[in-house]
Amino acid sequence: MRIALGVEYDGRGFSGWQTQPKGNTVQDALERAVAAIVGAPVRCHAAGRTDAGVHATGQVAHLDCDVPRPPGAWVRGVNSHLPPGVAVCWAQPVPEHFHSRFSAYARCYRYVLLNRPVRPAIAAGQVGWFHAPLEVEAMREASAHLLGQHDFSSFRAAECQAKTPVKTLTRLDIERVGDTLTFSLEADAFLHHMVRNLVGALLMVGKGGKPAEWMAELLAARSRASAPPTFMPDGLYLTGVRYPEEFGLPSPPPLYGPRRQADV
Repeated sequence: MRIALGVEYDGRGFSGWQTQPKGNTVQDALERAVAAIVGAPVRCHAAGRTDAGVHATGQVAHLDCDVPRPPGAWVRGVNSHLPPGVAVCWAQPVPEHFHSRFSAYARCYRYVLLNRPVRPAIAAGQVGWFHAPLEVEAMREASAHLLGQHDFSSFRAAECQAKTPVKTLTRLDIERVGDTLTFSLEADAFLHHMVRNLVGALLMVGKGGKPAEWMAELLAARSRASAPPTFMPDGLYLTGVRYPEEFGLPSPPPLYGPRRQADV
């Protein structure tokens, strides 16, 4: 029996999603909790391998288990064995051909940025921070160059294992409420560090360091060396994964803010 799980976590206490020898990852914590319920080792596969310090409100994972368990065991039971920074929000059976990563056709991320002269205290580790004033309209103009299908090599980490740097970014919304900026992105898939690198480049435009057209130049360069350094992970959230309706899984919440949708 294959079970899909909706998982949320605070990435501050973990070394990312993917299992590591020291065992301090979200995958390790989830697999230990599931094993306590099943009574045997179980491998959990996720839709996205988030980095250390990156959070999730809509991660999706799946596991295979031959031991029958009541529906509540996959949520309340597993949660009783998870550390405070991780929780299973929902669970449901799925067909054997479902795969949390390969069945997905879109991923949604959100970057929350505090834009004020003073660093955060209460929200430290949960939001990014940029001290200089930012011009939102300039960043929105720059973001228009990123929409659609492109080679995103300039925004790809050197250790990225994706087979191709070509991805389709269907939405990039930027909203400001007080001192908080929210970047909401959706694409068929994202490269390693892609969201953080895009945000870093947009901030360069927002502070007046580069014109909006520079974003098109970065895309054309297809070189990581041409783009700014990778921005901090603190404010990055995997907010949802989209799957075909046949699987009947919960849909991510709709993106909000001034919508800029690619014609794809």
